[in-house]
Amino acid sequence: MVIKLTPDVHDRVAEAIRAAEARTSGEIFCVMARRVSSYRDVSLGWSAAAALILPLGLIPFGFEPAWVPGLGGSWEAAHLAARDVTVGQALGAYALIQATLFLIVFLLTSIPVVARVVTPRSIRRARVRKAALEQFLAHGLHVTEARTGVLIFAALGDHQVEVVADEGIYSKVDHAVWADAVEVLAKGLRGGDPAGGFIDAVGLCGAVLAEHFPPDPRNRNEVEDKLVVI
Repeated sequence: MVIKLTPDVHDRVAEAIRAAEARTSGEIFCVMARRVSSYRDVSLGWSAAAALILPLGLIPFGFEPAWVPGLGGSWEAAHLAARDVTVGQALGAYALIQATLFLIVFLLTSIPVVARVVTPRSIRRARVRKAALEQFLAHGLHVTEARTGVLIFAALGDHQVEVVADEGIYSKVDHAVWADAVEVLAKGLRGGDPAGGFIDAVGLCGAVLAEHFPPDPRNRNEVEDKLVVI
């Protein structure tokens, strides 16, 4: 997914965060990642499977070294000593086919769009969730005074969105609320409007925080109001 952020996107999201936090003691932070993983290990897995399994389909058709240019001759030896040569040529041809398939599949599955298609959703979800948690910790959302930090995280290349709420919020708020925030953000991203998606998600999270965590007299801003792109 290719989304170009205009200069005003950061300002609009920051303003939405400030407006939401004016009504609550909670803290909201937004992160957008272009891609959280290359999924190189998944590509290697598909490549190895293709190299091991696909060549087996040649055996029922009477696979011969002559099928690989340069490995077979047009003359056959008529004595038993030639069998070792023939077996060696067959093994060499088979190994060459395996190596070729491995390389082709690896290159194909290294293309980001293809990698996303062949990577199980559970793996993508787990890695995006891990990346979101890392960002949650990296930006100090876990050390707010009342443990009321919320991270809104989007991974463009992985087509995954996460909302991470600290324990002070998670135990008091209906979990379906976060699903609604995820959906509106995903809708904005699908429509090519990341600013609108983040603003809507911030609004939903802010409303929930305002209901359960009204602003205290100090209402300190513990986390910077911004959208970070990584």
